[in-house]
Amino acid sequence: MARIALVTGGSRGIGAAISKALKDAGCSVAATYAGNDEKAAAFTKETGIKTYKWDVADHAACKDGIAQVESDLGPVDILVNNAGITRDAPFHKMTPEQWNEVIGTNLTGVFNMTHNVWAGMRERKFGRIVTISSINGQKGQFAQANYSAAKAGDIGFTKSLAQEGARAGITVNVVAPGYINTEMMSTIPEKVMNEVILPQIPVGRLGEAEEIARCVAFLASDEAGFITGSTLSANGGQYMQ
Repeated sequence: MARIALVTGGSRGIGAAISKALKDAGCSVAATYAGNDEKAAAFTKETGIKTYKWDVADHAACKDGIAQVESDLGPVDILVNNAGITRDAPFHKMTPEQWNEVIGTNLTGVFNMTHNVWAGMRERKFGRIVTISSINGQKGQFAQANYSAAKAGDIGFTKSLAQEGARAGITVNVVAPGYINTEMMSTIPEKVMNEVILPQIPVGRLGEAEEIARCVAFLASDEAGFITGSTLSANGGQYMQ
């Protein structure tokens, strides 16, 4: 029987690539999104993957949304916490709103989603939780105190939860991407890309969303049952920990 996979922020960018990879691996996939109805509808039309709209920062919305997914597809076996936002600013200019929005989505959102599938996974003695962190959660980044704190928190959350889930057949892991060739990166001026960013990456290029998706698909597979509490860094050698 096909595994049921739920990918947050799963209709665009890295999330869309993850949703497609899990579908290609034989999963029945649901993808969440927060705002862009038009792009979500286009994604569903292209892939056949059903999309659901809710804010992962809202615990009650996550509970209701997951209940709807499970009513439509069945109990969630695989959760990919991919949804994330940025609100960059140097710390002396960062507002409480910028801090709280990023922590709310990128860290509390991971709690909200995982909390609402955890009991079912424990009862069924199987689960795969994969959270998308970031190279900047490992090394820090100027003007991203909020983002780096949240993404580092995701790694700590994963290490703790992995210990709780191990005897229940639940693995909990992180993928930490480096610079990936997405819409966000396409806005960076060519001079900055060639003279500042690419020289930091030993392999000499940006990563592709599909490369991150393959990492997730492996960690979500039955074959990865002996890997838990781990952080898989996919950053072209830019940061080695």
